[in-house]
Amino acid sequence: MMSKKSSLKLIVALGAIFVVSLAVSPGANASDNSFIKSGKAKFDEGDYRGAIADYDKAIELKPDLEEAYNNRGFAKFNLGDHRSAIADYDRAIDLNSEYAAAYNNRGLAKSDLGDHSGAIADFDRAIELNPDSALAYSNRGFAKFNLGDHSGAIADYDRAIELKPDLALAYSNRGNAKSDLGDHHGAIADCDKAIELKPDLEEAYNNRGSAKFNLGDHRGAIADFDKAIELKPDLAKAYNNRGFVKSNLDDYHGAIADYDRAIELNHEIAEAYTLRGIAKLELDDYHGAMADCDRAIELKPEYGVAYFFRGVAKYKLGDHDGYEADRKRALELDPAFKAALKDR
Repeated sequence: MMSKKSSLKLIVALGAIFVVSLAVSPGANASDNSFIKSGKAKFDEGDYRGAIADYDKAIELKPDLEEAYNNRGFAKFNLGDHRSAIADYDRAIDLNSEYAAAYNNRGLAKSDLGDHSGAIADFDRAIELNPDSALAYSNRGFAKFNLGDHSGAIADYDRAIELKPDLALAYSNRGNAKSDLGDHHGAIADCDKAIELKPDLEEAYNNRGSAKFNLGDHRGAIADFDKAIELKPDLAKAYNNRGFVKSNLDDYHGAIADYDRAIELNHEIAEAYTLRGIAKLELDDYHGAMADCDRAIELKPEYGVAYFFRGVAKYKLGDHDGYEADRKRALELDPAFKAALKDR
């Protein structure tokens, strides 16, 4: 009935880089500058609301201070208020149409909202204004990756690294793109370099763990996910990925514990629900498996994998018609299931 191992790919963490400006617009007075500096200091301490309050004051004193809008947008983004952040970047760009940092930051906010094409347009403009911006190339690579343009992403990461050879995140993300193209050894080499440059970069450990898994080094992958979690205990993707590897080592109870934690940290990871459902299938918890796949489909209605494994759970519970319906839907959504399903 069911292939023992899932063909789902690991979820990898990607990073992006914002630019906070400390420059002051011509004509800004000492008070304006003071609020910008204090806002930046608060931001660096993680006090995003305090930073916003200071930028509010700077704008109140000088409503055409583009740096204050840019920096306030950055703080809002870090509080999860992406749309309000974009509004601030829009205002900064209205005030200064050649403000490269604001285009860069707006592109990242758009990308985080899923508008990767809009993000690329902003990164293009940032690069046009500042052709030596390694950050803009790195960030454009991030958006291209999310659109499936892995080769284009690698070209941008190459340029970012050429401009800034110590940009650790660009190596990590380039490694991620290489892994997706099947170059897992190249991916590990890039992540090794990222870790050499920035030993506390959890993204690099997560991405390297993914590449190691794809080379069959399950224990090495778990060690990297362990390290990513040690560095960032709320990194949901690392728990999800570690759970996936444990499942492939037949440690289904351990896998479920990791999926539980991933879901606790991020209730909207459809893959975590599906993977947990698959692990529950292996433990004969068919009702639990079906409930998890239901939730995955609710979050991601076009997710063929979830339909397939929900169908398996239905079959095990005697609902053969339900199995056939989910089987058919999985094939419609993901033709790659054809080989897996033809003998079912």
